[in-house]
Amino acid sequence: MLRKKIVELVCLALTITGCTSVAPGMQFSTNHTGTKDDEHPRTEIVSITSALVRKEKEVRERQVANDLSSLISNAQPYLVEAGDILQIVVWDHPELSASMLPAPAFGVPGGAGVAGSPMQPQSGFEVDQSGMLDFPYAGKIKVSGLTPSEIHARLTDRLSRFLRQPKLSVRVLAYRSKRVYVDGEVKQPGVQAINDLPMTLTEAINRSGGMNPTADQSRITLSREGKTYTINLPLLVQRGLNPSDILLKNGDVVRVLSRDENKIFISGEVTAPRALPMRNGRLTLNEALGEAGGINPVTGDARQVYVIRRSSSESLVYQLDANSPGALAVAESFELSPKDVVYVAATSLTNWNRTISALIPGALPTAVIATTPGR
Repeated sequence: MLRKKIVELVCLALTITGCTSVAPGMQFSTNHTGTKDDEHPRTEIVSITSALVRKEKEVRERQVANDLSSLISNAQPYLVEAGDILQIVVWDHPELSASMLPAPAFGVPGGAGVAGSPMQPQSGFEVDQSGMLDFPYAGKIKVSGLTPSEIHARLTDRLSRFLRQPKLSVRVLAYRSKRVYVDGEVKQPGVQAINDLPMTLTEAINRSGGMNPTADQSRITLSREGKTYTINLPLLVQRGLNPSDILLKNGDVVRVLSRDENKIFISGEVTAPRALPMRNGRLTLNEALGEAGGINPVTGDARQVYVIRRSSSESLVYQLDANSPGALAVAESFELSPKDVVYVAATSLTNWNRTISALIPGALPTAVIATTPGR
């Protein structure tokens, strides 16, 4: 009698599980039509093939080339702007170099640039917000956008009206008009003044004390004029490109991301679900599955290996049939992106077993025992 009841319960569960919607776990369906009122809009599932791998590689290389072309430029002479303080010395006329402003403290960033010295003269002439320099006898001169050499020429021309063959020297005493901001995984985050040395990407990071051990060198973001660029230093070096060719401009924001912000999440029917950090910005699907112990041979469906990727506008879902010939080679070439979720679906038998266990806890083991001869 007990055996008959158990068999009836199992048959009832089998009838119920004929509807796949009650199966536990994540469900993927390519037949979802989707409407405007759907909470989750339609997501197309793209098969991971060698053609897809080649296409994505071309897109990545094209994006890197486009980003670099807009960032790389030749170093230019320093141009004086509003806020800079100039040191102007007229030889044999010390009264013209009288102290106009207190000199910036030595050692303060932006104070004396690379030419700072404890013996620097205690005088300076500030370029006002209109880009004008007010100098004795010469009056007001427009110096914004000029190099120190060009300012020297203009001052010499003006002073020659009052002095016979004036000889003077002009240099920037304090660089205060241009600056960049370095943040994230560096030892001394903060503002870095642009001086007469070209402010390249590597120069800015070095002035900030270098990167922390937790820094991800493959994820350095550069924000400029409302646009953000992602720079992969190991990839640039691998391609024979010098990161010092990336010249920073006034107002640029450089942020070195942490490795913790660059993880891949492995879940589903794998031996050891976990979050994995990328290695220098690179991690393939095959490497991720290997780090997670591989697909569970008992419960995992090798035909349903999914990669869920969230872009700025939509979610993308890729599927790998690991049972197909050459699947491992394709998986080794398929590169993951930060925040990707790798999910291995369960087999139909695993879903059936779990549904039975959820509907009638302990029924299946009891049925097996009850139907075993000799029990």
